[in-house]
Amino acid sequence: MRAQMIPFRKMNGLGNDFVVMDARAHKLVISPEAARAIGNRATGIGCDQIIVLEPSERADVTMRIWNSEGSEVESCGNASRCIADILFHEKGSTTASIDTKGGFLACQKAEHGLVSVDMGSPRFGWRDIPLSQAVADTNRVPLSHAGLSEPSVVNVGNPHAIFWVKDAASFNLAKIGPQLEHHPMFPERANISLAQVETRDHILLHVWERGAGITRACGTAACATAVAAARIGHTGRDVRVTLPGGDLQILWDAQDQIRMTGAIAYEFDGHLPEHLARLIPA
Repeated sequence: MRAQMIPFRKMNGLGNDFVVMDARAHKLVISPEAARAIGNRATGIGCDQIIVLEPSERADVTMRIWNSEGSEVESCGNASRCIADILFHEKGSTTASIDTKGGFLACQKAEHGLVSVDMGSPRFGWRDIPLSQAVADTNRVPLSHAGLSEPSVVNVGNPHAIFWVKDAASFNLAKIGPQLEHHPMFPERANISLAQVETRDHILLHVWERGAGITRACGTAACATAVAAARIGHTGRDVRVTLPGGDLQILWDAQDQIRMTGAIAYEFDGHLPEHLARLIPA
């Protein structure tokens, strides 16, 4: 029997790329196997995350997110901007709302084709990250590995550990990243960031993304890093975070909300080839 025709759209936020599928009218069941096959850059479409849009009772859309290694995750800042732009066009509006497992997101069209997303409030309690043991000060967690030590930890819809370094490019993140992601301190694994503070309003950032690996950009990591830097006193509350894929502007406002602003790009539209579509039940 011929597999169903499943359309998709390929998008990216600063090079962090996504396969977006619309399940608002017809349900799509994404298994870990299907996510891995679609995300495979050699035999699939190739992406960091698979995004599926579903109906929502409280927002314009529900956004579900699978990493390319098959795990479903709570949040993705770069994908949020991409989906917001789709909604702007659909609604003929400059605002949109997105429901995720990590929380409710309010989005707004910004100047110069950029998109802003209110990512909600950060959480700092050790149980909220979560950590495997009680830690009195989540600004400096007692953890050392491969020349890195005392990360700041933040939850911005997903768990992040930020290591403050003088030269982010000098570390072998491809080796260290997966070791720290799976460290016993992080029972739900963690996104691992190497943050190099340049000035009071500028941070360089390299990220190992939980379940995806080294990425050109990670929106939630930029948010977590900016908030942690301001909390420690490294920076102010409005900073430019430079990732390999480009810049994100992060504002942690007086109401404890994180606003992330950055670019998005449409790459192409297509239909899943039959060998991939067969993995998704009709």
